[in-house]
Amino acid sequence: FSLRPEEVENIRAQHMSKSCSVSYKNTGPLHISHGHRSRLTDVNGIEYLDTRNNVAHCGHSHPDIVRAVTYQMEQLNTNTRYLHPHASLLARKLSDLLPGTLNKVFFVNSGSEANDLALRLARAHSMQQLKQ
Repeated sequence: FSLRPEEVENIRAQHMSKSCSVSYKNTGPLHISHGHRSRLTDVNGIEYLDTRNNVAHCGHSHPDIVRAVTYQMEQLNTNTRYLHPHASLLARKLSDLLPGTLNKVFFVNSGSEANDLALRLARAHSMQQLKQ
């Protein structure tokens, strides 16, 4: 990109909510240009071990994942609202790994969405228990 880091910060401040936090703001935010595997590289070429991002378990730019995502994006880019064999087959594959009577899965796109879903499920279960 041709934007200087201070330009990026100014645009972000104008157009993104303050609730979208910036890591390392206290020491000067990292202006990342790209990631590869477990590393992030800033605009000055300095590498950092990525211990904060949501992709640490599979890495940035992992070739197998890039291929799989590219393939899926070429096929269909949607949520689970519609029927598609990939979602159903993956659900079955994951369910087969679960113990005992656990046999349902939920697909989410982030840790925060997973936390929100967990809270909603807990509330629904609690309300069901109160009705009994």
